[in-house]
Amino acid sequence: MRISARLDEEQSERLEFLQRETQESVSEVVKRAIDRYYEEVSQGRSRAAEIFAATGFIGSGEGPGDLSTEYKRYLQEGWSQKHGDR
Repeated sequence: MRISARLDEEQSERLEFLQRETQESVSEVVKRAIDRYYEEVSQGRSRAAEIFAATGFIGSGEGPGDLSTEYKRYLQEGWSQKHGDR
């Protein structure tokens, strides 16, 4: 795949610095940057799931086992208890 990108002056200087320091082509520098960024983003997703699981945020609700299918009945019972039969 060929890509074309517009870089501001600072990004252009950084790219040139990376080329000089590593003796790599622009293509190789971009490929390495994509690989590093991919690792950062993909690890971030799994890290977030780990944090939610560790803190009990995932699956921390309490209630009847059939709440997802019988929620209307539970709402009606709650309203009846709170407001009586109207």
